[in-house]
Amino acid sequence: MADFVTSLPSLEAIDATPAQKPRRLMTEILYDWVTTVDHKKIGLMYIGYALLFMVAGGIEALIMRIQLAVPHNTFVSPEVFNRMFTMHGTTMVFFMGMPILFGFGNYLIPLMIGARDMAFPRLNAFSFWISALGGLLLYYSFIGGSGLYGAGTAPDVGWFAYAPLTAKAFSPGHSTDYWTISILLSGIGSIGTALNIVATIISMRCPGMKLSRMPLLPWLYLVLSNMVFITVSPLTAAQIMLMFDRYLGSHFFDTQAGGSAVLWIHFFWIFGHPEVYILVMPAFAFMNEIIPVFSRKAIFGYPAMVAASVGIGFVSMSVWAHHMFTVGMGAGANVFFVLSSMVVAIPTGIKIFNWLATIWGGKVRFATPMMFSVGFLFQFLIAGLTGVMLAAAPFDWQLHNSYFVVAHFHYVLVGGILFAFFAAFYYWYPKVTGRMMSERLGKWHFWLMVIGFHMTFDFMHIPGILGMPRRVYTYEPRPGWEALNLIVSIGALFQAVAILLFVINLIRSNYKGEIAGNDPWDAWTLEWSVTSPPPVYNFATTPVVYSRRPLWDIKHPEDPDWNYE
Repeated sequence: MADFVTSLPSLEAIDATPAQKPRRLMTEILYDWVTTVDHKKIGLMYIGYALLFMVAGGIEALIMRIQLAVPHNTFVSPEVFNRMFTMHGTTMVFFMGMPILFGFGNYLIPLMIGARDMAFPRLNAFSFWISALGGLLLYYSFIGGSGLYGAGTAPDVGWFAYAPLTAKAFSPGHSTDYWTISILLSGIGSIGTALNIVATIISMRCPGMKLSRMPLLPWLYLVLSNMVFITVSPLTAAQIMLMFDRYLGSHFFDTQAGGSAVLWIHFFWIFGHPEVYILVMPAFAFMNEIIPVFSRKAIFGYPAMVAASVGIGFVSMSVWAHHMFTVGMGAGANVFFVLSSMVVAIPTGIKIFNWLATIWGGKVRFATPMMFSVGFLFQFLIAGLTGVMLAAAPFDWQLHNSYFVVAHFHYVLVGGILFAFFAAFYYWYPKVTGRMMSERLGKWHFWLMVIGFHMTFDFMHIPGILGMPRRVYTYEPRPGWEALNLIVSIGALFQAVAILLFVINLIRSNYKGEIAGNDPWDAWTLEWSVTSPPPVYNFATTPVVYSRRPLWDIKHPEDPDWNYE
């Protein structure tokens, strides 16, 4: 180990950026971004694209909540409500959730494993642009959904698009076709990016970075990328079958002609429920990086965390039919999916306990990334508990298709995943821009988000228990429904204000934020060893690592990590 210190990147900037860069024309800048194959720029385009769609999906959610604030409301028509419902779900899952997770993966993975780029840079660019085209096609339906000479209309089949809603008889025009093609293109882009991530992690790690020394973030992206291969393919097949039904006279999902509507439900949820775990894997990954740094402790139980991640990946493939307890699968099938749905709680629980063990006894610093991380831990725990409740078939029979399910689902996606993404934004923003985000605005963002989230989704469980069905345009005045729905809608407004503050913080900090330096959090992984922002080629010399925390070893040569591994 005598040459250890010299084999790692210096804590000083390895690429001294010129003090002044020549000004470029806007067309040159635009051309540079459109034609780039740099993983960092592609990652940022993924993230920017996702944020735009988050705003669009958030506006659609607000429209729905305003409509449901009081009984017999007429804020929007039933047709518009159904379109908002479809667009909101599709946007948030396919064009916000997937792009943002691939954006962070693109940006961070090469930097964290000591590589200069992704394994296939051109495939990386292709995957982004075809995914972006999918999102644009979906929203083009507002203009061209009824056909070239008709009035525009968005799809109104729900984000799940159950048969027979998608049949020509019930969904004329082209809105459903735009939905189908957009999902197809998104799936192709997702598979391309997942292939790139797997190839990069397997073949491009720097010397000394064995799998047992790799940061947990690349580990979890390796698992989720393999999940994408398995789960997106059935959805792609279902979309092709749907197009055949609509235009070539086939009857895969037409029950009157011998097809099966339940077949679509199987295909959709074979993708749909593992998709939740695909989206939550990056959230787990961010927690694995953020919590140790702000607790000033190495992650507790590294091997157990890797094993739990792989276990979640395997078990999550066998839980899809807990969405189908009420379709008549039979007792044997129901028992299998009850057990598999409950088994997935075991590796998830291991993660929760290991994060708490990491925090326990640490010198915790409650900067904004850590505050969002703690919020994630509490809320994801509640989401998991309500998920275990719904995994029991008799309980699910009572609450299936009620607002209790909507509350559980959003507890996972908003209370868990979105809070983790916010933590990641505040944590890695200094590395991307060279400037710190405002802690003051960040804390306002956190508390408004917490208040709004709990007003919305805590109180949403109760109407569900009282029998309020999901996917309804309006409802009759009933005891317990009216006041609770009003509280839920007010909470949504709090969340909207919080996200507005976040967007302001993002933009303002890029110009007026405090200069961050290369390593503002005193972190331990390789991305913090290069300049902020990183140079085009990432590393001037290929780093060599000897432990899971290479920068810790540089900063503390008297107590290096390899002594304990």
